[in-house]
Formats: sequence, C-alpha cells, structure tokens
Amino acid sequence: MTAKKKEVIGRKYRYTKENVIFDAVIWLMLIVILLIIAYPFYYIMIASFNDGYDFMKGGIYLFPRKFTLQNYVNLLAQEKWINAFEISFLRTILGTLITVSATCLLSYALSRKELILGNIYKFMVIFAMYVSGGLIPYYVNLKNLHLLNTVWVYIIPSMLNLFFILIGINFFESIPVSLIESARLDGASEFTVFFRIIRPVSTPFIATLALFSAVNQWNAWLDSAYYVNQEGLRTIAYRMLSEINQTQGTVVTGGSIVNTSTALTTQASAMVASMLPIILIYPFLQKYFVQGIMIGAVKE
Repeated sequence: MTAKKKEVIGRKYRYTKENVIFDAVIWLMLIVILLIIAYPFYYIMIASFNDGYDFMKGGIYLFPRKFTLQNYVNLLAQEKWINAFEISFLRTILGTLITVSATCLLSYALSRKELILGNIYKFMVIFAMYVSGGLIPYYVNLKNLHLLNTVWVYIIPSMLNLFFILIGINFFESIPVSLIESARLDGASEFTVFFRIIRPVSTPFIATLALFSAVNQWNAWLDSAYYVNQEGLRTIAYRMLSEINQTQGTVVTGGSIVNTSTALTTQASAMVASMLPIILIYPFLQKYFVQGIMIGAVKE
C-alpha cells in the first residue's frame, strides 16, 4: 500500500498526496511561528550565560561563546534584585490565595438563584467593568485606606477581578442544582456545601483562576510605579523595566571606555530568573486551563 492511498485503520482520514502536502505546509508554518516566538527567549537565555564583555562583540546566535555563571552571581549580589524577588514572590503567593478565595466565594453566591437582589448585584459587577472612577479617585481611595507604600497595595486592590467573577458565575451555574439540594436536605450549611461539594468539582476553574492571578501578580509593575516610592517594595517587573529603560552602551569616563555589557547580561539573567517560576508552574495547571475556561463559557 502506497502513502498516496494509505488509510489508517479505525480512522476516516486518508493519506492522499494532497493531504500530505497540506499537512507538511501546516507543520512548516507552525515550526516557523514557534521559532519566531521562542527564539527571543532562547537568545535572552544565551546572553545570561555568556560573558558580558564577550557578548558586546556580537555574533552570538545559538550557543554561548564564552560560558559563565558570573551574570547570575552579579544578580544575586545586588540587594535590590533580591528584595524585588522577595516582594514579587510574596505578592504572588498571597495575592493568588486571596484572589482565588474571594472570587470563588463571591461568584458562588452570585450564581445562586435564591440570592436576594442577585440580579442587581450582577448588574453592579457588569456596570463596574465598563465604568471606572478614574486614576485620581482611585489613588485618593488607596491613600484613605492607608495602602500606599505597603505590600497590601499589591494585594487588596487586585483581590477581585470582575472578569474572573463573571467566569466564576457561569461556571458555578453549570453545576447541577441537585448536588446542592441533596446536601441541604442532609442538613449541610452553605459553607459545608461549598467546601465539601462545590470546591472538589471546581478544580478546573480554581486552577485556571490561580494561573491567571499568579501571572498577573508576578508581571505587574504599574502599581509599583504609581503607588509605592520605597525602594524596598519594588517588584521584579518594575526593576527590569527600569533597568531596560536606562541608556545602554559604552560610557566614556576620564578618557577610557567603560564597557557596560555586563549590565545587559545581568538584566538577561534577571529575565530568565523571573520567567522560571511561571514556566515551572504552568505545566501542572495547563491540563485544567482549557477545561476551566470552557466549562464556564458553555451552557446547555
């Protein structure tokens, strides 16, 4: 049997010449797109493991020309980067836990048909998504709550995301009411119903929500720029943005040229180190990602 007429047993797909060509073109396009997306990250990783002075010469594309770990040593030797990692880890862990807990509880409450004034509350959530008080009232509100220049300015304002709440409402509404009613007939309270019945079947949504929240917390830099002026509370995303925006190149001092490429490779090391936590966490939550979104979006 030739490849032109080969038919896979148990499948309806026939490997004709046209199908083979079409599949080859699709795979080629996907490989090209993958290279375009992945190579910049790979290049940053190469720079982080290459000698800073040697990297300035250029011509490095696939592998480090002069391998070294000095860039990571320089990174860990700077207290500002260590503090930035600590603050980012703290806000990511606390922010994710609080966001997931608050969003699940509120979404579950709004999803119940018997909730008094439930439609009004839902309207308020949707209305708040499209209408904002503005940056200045928001800043004044944070100041009155004494959140400025504290780590809680990263966590409390992001505790509830209205988009996540709407997804949660749709998700909890898709859970059969019979599960809840049977638990109530057995005398279970609302908290018992939620933690013993609803939470175990909500793993896809909770995992997806945790992934979104963790990524948002880890990559956030705007709140660190606007609402914090203490250097000890700066996040890793803000540090990288500040360093990248600084003028790079060579600086002439006293007639001699000072090479600043080590600063560039140290920044590359910070980028690689900042990407690692999300890269390590994502594979464990990826299997719930599509399922969690689709369950909350599809209704029968």
